[in-house]
Amino acid sequence: MTEPPRYRPEDIHEFCCAILEKLKVPREDAKEVADCLLQADLRGVDSHGMIRLPVYAERIRKGVVNPRPMPKVVRSSARTALLDGDNGLGAVVGSKAMEEAIKLAADGSISFVGVRRSNHFGIAAFYVQKAVRKGLIGCAASNAPPHMAPFGGRTRFLGTNPFSVGIPAGEQPPLIFDASTSVVARGKIIVAAKEGKAIPTGWAIDRDGNPTTDAKGALAGSVLPFGGPKGSAISLIIDVLCGVLTGAAFGLTLNTLENLEAEQNLGHVFVAMRTDIFVTAEDFASRMDEILRTLKASPPAPNNEQVLAPGEIERHNEAKNRKLGVPVLPTVVDQLAALGGELNVNFPHAAIVEVPAETHP
Repeated sequence: MTEPPRYRPEDIHEFCCAILEKLKVPREDAKEVADCLLQADLRGVDSHGMIRLPVYAERIRKGVVNPRPMPKVVRSSARTALLDGDNGLGAVVGSKAMEEAIKLAADGSISFVGVRRSNHFGIAAFYVQKAVRKGLIGCAASNAPPHMAPFGGRTRFLGTNPFSVGIPAGEQPPLIFDASTSVVARGKIIVAAKEGKAIPTGWAIDRDGNPTTDAKGALAGSVLPFGGPKGSAISLIIDVLCGVLTGAAFGLTLNTLENLEAEQNLGHVFVAMRTDIFVTAEDFASRMDEILRTLKASPPAPNNEQVLAPGEIERHNEAKNRKLGVPVLPTVVDQLAALGGELNVNFPHAAIVEVPAETHP
């Protein structure tokens, strides 16, 4: 299989910033969005990387996303806050909300921040890592447009509603979990459709409720929840927390990212907590190191080289892609170059790298 072209991370980041600034997004906000999209590509989650930039740009151009929002806290208590995102880009709004959660937790013990009137916020791991870098446990979740059939259903009702947890350790790398509540993120099916590739059985159903391996048929139908009733229930709970609790849209009232005629009004929730709530921070870090080392020392199953901790594959991907360059699919390169041409921003040249044989973490 041919390797996609690779680009220097700083070149891709600057291109993204330049595109957004052309669309009247302030420099600092543009950097936040670029950080989020780039981190997704670096971590190997290309379904949430630069592939999203053309849609973000189009929504700004159509006037359904506010390029210069003024998010504000509209309701608060000692350890909670509700942020109105002013219909801004999700990464901008989400980052401000997590910053608020970190501030509230640092001053106390644990915080809960809700968000309404936001948009697609990229990978949830982007936000929990902000808390982890401050030595805090972080959680992030978002509702999403209804692209998933509930367990036993044949039509869309639930979002693929992502959930992420980040937990710092001492000497060991932090534990980072990030997943959607579907068998696979819908963005991966979008990537497969762009590449003209089939998808595995069990990922999705077509518009008639039949299993399909056709990516375009899946996009017209519904993705499926992971674990059957378990994923379906968790998705519904996230929709309640992010949509019903915050006053955002939820369920069938949510607009899709591709709908360029209306606001999304997504809801998010963020939690930050100190590690010394019940034990000392030092004891917590030591115990986290112990459990992670024990996990890694577990005997692997047949045909597996080792047991992997949550986030380990993504951390390996990021180290590799920072060194060799960010891989970007040719179809996405074409879209980004076309967008750059429209806004008079040059798309960078590919980096010349020698890709070594694949290794595993």
